[in-house]
Amino acid sequence: MRRDLDQIKRLRVAAAGRGEAKEAQLIPLSELARISVEVGPAQISRDRVSRRINVEANVRGRDLASFVAEAQEAVAREVRLPPGWTVEWGGQFENLQAASARLMLLVPLALLLIFLLLFSTFGSARLAALIFLNVPLAVTGGLVALAVRGYPFSISAGVGFIALFGVAVLNGVVLVSYVVGRRRAGLEAGEAAREAARIRLRPVLMTALVASLGFIPMALSTSAGAEVQRPLATVVIGGLITSTLLTLIVLPTLYGWLGRKWAEQREAS
Repeated sequence: MRRDLDQIKRLRVAAAGRGEAKEAQLIPLSELARISVEVGPAQISRDRVSRRINVEANVRGRDLASFVAEAQEAVAREVRLPPGWTVEWGGQFENLQAASARLMLLVPLALLLIFLLLFSTFGSARLAALIFLNVPLAVTGGLVALAVRGYPFSISAGVGFIALFGVAVLNGVVLVSYVVGRRRAGLEAGEAAREAARIRLRPVLMTALVASLGFIPMALSTSAGAEVQRPLATVVIGGLITSTLLTLIVLPTLYGWLGRKWAEQREAS
């Protein structure tokens, strides 16, 4: 019956009764609607009292954010929407935007908490800032590692940076805490820094290697979920390489130079 338009037109529809009896009447469907065969969607969806049409696409071989940005430019340039029509970008891109907004709040908060913990540990904003120098070099190493492997910055990479900050700062704490102890024992700033770099070489390398070696399986993973694991592990491994070099070479040098400056300032005051 669904193949025959005449049959559909003759379908009886109950209508409100008229007159004194007010009995229900059956009238043909053709008196209520124009019936024809048209090409259209199999299902009409609505959202907020408006009709909704979904256009879906799977992104492969590139990052989602740049693809959507390019698609938005193309739609704005080439598509002329009728009055009353709007375009919304949802799906995984909507989840990406929400996660990015949370990450923009969590990363500065994590950095602030790290600095406050360093300040409370050493009681010195100068020492806290000196250890905090591990963070930018660790970020540089993580970004270079992402670029070398051809990965875009993603939410999983952002989570990897947060984990990287903690390990990088921990290495700085291991070194500077020893320097502070040697300074209290009477050593000059430069000598204390050099001794700390030599004595704390093994603990610093052990901390970095444990984290790096633990993330290697994730960095080389090809199983389900690898697209999330690989950027995170790449950031941690690349960042630890550069931050470890800073901890063992740059940080003692800076402390030796700044320690003399701070001592001169105390004597002058």
